[in-house]
Amino acid sequence: MSEMGEIIESKEFREKTNIFKNREHAGVLLAEMLIKYQDDSDSVVLAIPAGGMPIAYIISKNLNLRLEVAITRKLHVPWNPEVGFGAITWNGLIELNQPLVNQLGLSDKQIEDVIEDEKRTIDNRRKLYNEMEFPNLEGKHPIIVDDGIASGFSMLTTVKAVKIYNPKMVTIAIPTAPLRSIENLKPYVDKIYCLNIRSNLFFAVASAYKSWYDLSDDEVLYYLKK
Repeated sequence: MSEMGEIIESKEFREKTNIFKNREHAGVLLAEMLIKYQDDSDSVVLAIPAGGMPIAYIISKNLNLRLEVAITRKLHVPWNPEVGFGAITWNGLIELNQPLVNQLGLSDKQIEDVIEDEKRTIDNRRKLYNEMEFPNLEGKHPIIVDDGIASGFSMLTTVKAVKIYNPKMVTIAIPTAPLRSIENLKPYVDKIYCLNIRSNLFFAVASAYKSWYDLSDDEVLYYLKK
């Protein structure tokens, strides 16, 4: 674990909702925050699909940076797909939220079934996106992008998976997040860029956006082809 990471935020958006017209608008604003990395050959934009793809695309285009994909999947509670009890990454790293697993009373079989299901989804998406080979990040600076974080568990798992490749530093860039999740992620990364930090107890990523919907695989492919 590194020393505590630096948080770079937009004070004008602190605690606000309905800020971004859509994901692309959030990408434009994040790219402005990340302007110091423009044309930096060591920096690589890593999109977490599906939701992070439009934002990562805009950042990579506006800053002239390489765009790659890091497929991390939430491990969903079998009876409630909105709730995650852990995450799994493209390179097989699995992290469980053990207190929640215990609280929900999930059996080993239930956990294993969800893991196997998400492994298949990751394999299918890597083939579909033509992203079977993950880039060499040794000595590079990955900027991990999503459309927001809630608990931050999937992002933390992604960060740990990226660190396996020995990057020189790791940055997170997100439009919106709760303060508690930002604080939890701080020890694991060098910098966190977040436009909209909120400290209230109830948090939803979607409430930062005026237009919000789940992206399809076709839309992810559209940005990859662009």
